[in-house]
Amino acid sequence: MTTAGLPLDQVRTLLAAVDEGTFEAAAARLHVTPSAVSQRIKALEQRTGRVLLLRSKPVRLTPSGEVVVRFGRQLARLEQDAAAEIGMSGAPGPTTLPVAVNSDSLATWFLPALAETARTLDVCFDLHRDDQDHTALLLRQGRVMAAVTSSHEPVQGCSVRPLGRMTYRAYAAPAFAERYLAGGPLAELLPAAPMVVFDRKDDIQDGFLRRLAPGRPTGGQPRTYVPASESFVAAVAAGLGWGMVPEAQAEPHCSAGALADLAEDRAMDVPLYWQQWKLDSPPLAALAAAVTRAAAASLAPPLGGHAGRARRS
Repeated sequence: MTTAGLPLDQVRTLLAAVDEGTFEAAAARLHVTPSAVSQRIKALEQRTGRVLLLRSKPVRLTPSGEVVVRFGRQLARLEQDAAAEIGMSGAPGPTTLPVAVNSDSLATWFLPALAETARTLDVCFDLHRDDQDHTALLLRQGRVMAAVTSSHEPVQGCSVRPLGRMTYRAYAAPAFAERYLAGGPLAELLPAAPMVVFDRKDDIQDGFLRRLAPGRPTGGQPRTYVPASESFVAAVAAGLGWGMVPEAQAEPHCSAGALADLAEDRAMDVPLYWQQWKLDSPPLAALAAAVTRAAAASLAPPLGGHAGRARRS
């Protein structure tokens, strides 16, 4: 079978190689030999006249490969939706929706949206965690069908809607604040104090310092990297450094006296958006509606502008 001149077995083989990372793993998934995987992808490249995959480990898509993968996933989604709608015998089981989301959203407000969708539809989720400034890339690559992102500029072939603002504040353990931040203005002491950072993409602490103390260099203070949202908050509460924590995550620790707000008159808002393929897919539409409701219940309302970006994966 072919669609738009692209044989579907070859397109599906390309999807398997991208999802699994290697020809060997794709072959195991498809129950064929690695040589057959290589031959199908080579034939697809000859048909399109473009190199679609870089044969690294894991394999990497070229820009042309991203286009073919998006096409393949959209076609597979429509095929599965149609089979379910008409009640075809032998139709595949639960729908799997690949979605990209940042860690702080996943740890605070996002999971209830998935649970709501799963209660009404036979659906599973393949979550890809990445920085909200980078989840749109997964959409462009065709790896996910939807994403929570900080970008209001729609990826080609996608729609975008504002979700709201996640509010971050600078917190530290009281004993840490007493040791490092007592006896002087916060703008003078905080830039030199140890900080907790999520990973090398995380710019939100430095962004806060640039607003607090304009003109002062950042980057020289001791840093502890903790690349997990819940553990990040625990590290700040344990006194390993100060850090920018979402208000929703900080509130229980503040109530217990484990965290103190270092600058109650200052906060950083990160605007979040929902981007998804422009595809008439009932499961995707149901997920979008649930995500919008969950965000409205947990995030600050969207603003008219698009300022306030900060990074936290």
